[in-house]
Amino acid sequence: MLRAEIVIRGPVGLHARPAADFVRTAEKFKARVRLAKDGVWVNARSILSILTLAAESGSTVILEVSGEDEKEAFRALKTMLERET
Repeated sequence: MLRAEIVIRGPVGLHARPAADFVRTAEKFKARVRLAKDGVWVNARSILSILTLAAESGSTVILEVSGEDEKEAFRALKTMLERET
């Protein structure tokens, strides 16, 4: 299992379009992907679940990836969360 605390860098945080992009990327992998903010964990393959986190720019989330292709999934998803655009 890979886990990291990540500060959301994008100007709009994890709102609709970035969240949809995140889910599409997560669905490319077999690994289980979860996100947490303020102690609340959600399935990161669900856009509605991600949106409930209200993760704005500058907020900290925890990304947790486990399973068959966890290293590749973790790298791709972490990069998305840290991206500033």
